[in-house]
Amino acid sequence: MKELVYHRFLLPVVERLPAKSAVLDGEYSATYEQHLDRVLRLGNALRSAGVGPGDRFAVMALNGHEFLELYHASLLTGAVINPLNLRLAPKELEFILSDSGCKVCFADGFFGASIDAVRSGSGLEQVVLIGTGDIPHDAAYEELVASGEPVMPPEPDEDDPGILMYTGGTTGLPKGVLLDQRALMLDLYKVTTRWIMNEDYVYLHQTPMFHAASLGAILALPAIGGTTVSVPIFSPEPVIDAIERYRVTMTVMVPTMVAMMLDAASFDAERLRSLTILTYGASPMPGALLERLLATLPEIDVYQGYGMTENCGLLTCLGPEEHRRGGDRLASAGRPMPGSVVCIQDEDGHILAAGQTGEVCARAGNYMREYWNRPEETASAFRGGWYHTGDAGYMDAEGYVYLVDRVKDMIVTGGENVYSAEVENALSSHPAVAQVAVIGIPSDQWGEAVHAIVVKREGSEVTEDELREWARARIAGYKVPKSIHFRTEPLPLSGAMKILKRDLRAPYWAGQDRAVQ
Repeated sequence: MKELVYHRFLLPVVERLPAKSAVLDGEYSATYEQHLDRVLRLGNALRSAGVGPGDRFAVMALNGHEFLELYHASLLTGAVINPLNLRLAPKELEFILSDSGCKVCFADGFFGASIDAVRSGSGLEQVVLIGTGDIPHDAAYEELVASGEPVMPPEPDEDDPGILMYTGGTTGLPKGVLLDQRALMLDLYKVTTRWIMNEDYVYLHQTPMFHAASLGAILALPAIGGTTVSVPIFSPEPVIDAIERYRVTMTVMVPTMVAMMLDAASFDAERLRSLTILTYGASPMPGALLERLLATLPEIDVYQGYGMTENCGLLTCLGPEEHRRGGDRLASAGRPMPGSVVCIQDEDGHILAAGQTGEVCARAGNYMREYWNRPEETASAFRGGWYHTGDAGYMDAEGYVYLVDRVKDMIVTGGENVYSAEVENALSSHPAVAQVAVIGIPSDQWGEAVHAIVVKREGSEVTEDELREWARARIAGYKVPKSIHFRTEPLPLSGAMKILKRDLRAPYWAGQDRAVQ
């Protein structure tokens, strides 16, 4: 008897709370009954447009209620949503649309031109415009919803695909991660075992809804009867305004967003007094920034979530009790979620003892079915019966996972391994440093030399020598940057607001043997 399909989670909430507020999005609002009506009409219209169970359709849009409706229509009808990264280059976009076989794409006024530019080369047959905009399109979103009938589709099977989410493409061509209903619903269960929520919760989507960091809330908040709020795209002032206006109780941010919010001119802890849960993840949180967050918002329950697109975004969790306790555990990513097993392996697949650094590997039911159209890469990722994350780390004797770097970001200098995250932590604790990225650059003497790229805080001054001495007091001498470049513009960020080290490395490695990843 099947259970792990989204029908079993969303529909009982609509029955129980039909008149409760489900979605607040600027001037738009919908009750649960209204939300389901629109989702069913949308799903019915999709089927009429030739998008049936197993067929893929793409979405390239800012956050909003339409994006939530498209996710839910996908999960209820058996169609497969392909959410597109907003910062894809045209060639990447064309490749993904072609590789996925999408015939229909939903785009808003900000990204419709990008879709139109690659339409002929990607095989798209129909573009649906979300909202308004002077761009070529075949149908308008609201007209499509109105054309459908509110017909309840039959339940899909647990192993039916639900989401095709492409990775960022930092290592060659993007890979499509195919997530089935079972994996997604197991992830939902895991979220609700650790993040205790109820129907009074108000969640703010500020991480982009195309990203796995948003999946937990896209699935879980409606499943417990909470209210979903969104801002189109992250900016500190609108986020602070939304938290205050809608009395938001819960949100997710990546560390870059946390730093920008705390530094915003409009920031006032009083304006965030409704917030009870703040989760961070997607990239390591510098120690100094985490300490600042905990000191500034001491009443909030702070969580860290670590995972990857391939497991719906959640593998381990560091909870509020560990954050309040402080100490060395703040440097960890927490312990594995229920049902997830983590180990550290060397290059030969041997499991390492506590304290030894290797590759983080995992087993769990909420992992992807496959990389789309890439059986060899799928087999490689799951070799030996473990998913290989590509993250370097270690575990302590009590099962806490400590991440030291992405394997590809490790710097080998003079025969020593240097993990860039460790150097970044040391430098970011200096009061004059606003942003920092550490990379390896070519060196005739060392093979690779540790190089830091630093953005100073406004009004602050610090020299290269001063920063090196600061680092030398905190990390071993061979890890201290051989060179530091001060940059005036912000560091380049991906659509998920992670620092794009690939772009930072590229000018140094042009014409060299090392792959720029």
